[in-house]
Amino acid sequence: MERTDSYRHKGLRKRLVQELMKKRIVDKAVLQAIGNVPRHLFLESSFISFAYQDKAFPIGAGQTISQPYTVALQSQLLELKPDDKILEVGTGSGYQAAVLLEMGIKLFSIERQSELYQRSTRLLRSLGYQGRFFLGDGYEGLPAHAPFDKIIVTAGAPVIPRDLLVQLKIGGIMVIPLGDKRQVLTRIVRLAEDDFEQEEIEACAFVPMLNGVVGR
Repeated sequence: MERTDSYRHKGLRKRLVQELMKKRIVDKAVLQAIGNVPRHLFLESSFISFAYQDKAFPIGAGQTISQPYTVALQSQLLELKPDDKILEVGTGSGYQAAVLLEMGIKLFSIERQSELYQRSTRLLRSLGYQGRFFLGDGYEGLPAHAPFDKIIVTAGAPVIPRDLLVQLKIGGIMVIPLGDKRQVLTRIVRLAEDDFEQEEIEACAFVPMLNGVVGR
């Protein structure tokens, strides 16, 4: 894997940020984070030359690294503030986690695939990102560390996991791709103990969210 972050890479990220601005990503902190994170380091070597295209790519274990627009949109929909306590369901490649950590939040991230968990946490730590990473079932969340200000789900769920809803603070925001084969990126706000507001944002395509832990 290529470990350098050259002037060329930085220039390609700058161009990517400009592309995202044309796609209505307006949160300056999100754009700055996308501009800072070396996405090419989160890809397999065969895809490195395409790292700053706005496309998703496979990362192994049947998973993908989301396209930058999707990462930016989900991050923007969370309305993040520095020091927000965030639960990420699906660490995957670690790219979304890096973008969130660049924004100064406190990240708790859970991954069910042992292979990805080992690879992504090792890479994130080598790059200096100080989140807390867990191998576990995303449907269960991290009840021992709840409640969370925001929750981001990076896999498609057929229904909203109840365990995640109850781990969201009142006033908190969850962003989740909802649906089975066809998904809609959905934003949920917890208004009160048993009162949730739900807003559909746009169609999306994520790998499915699955129960259990693989390869523990």
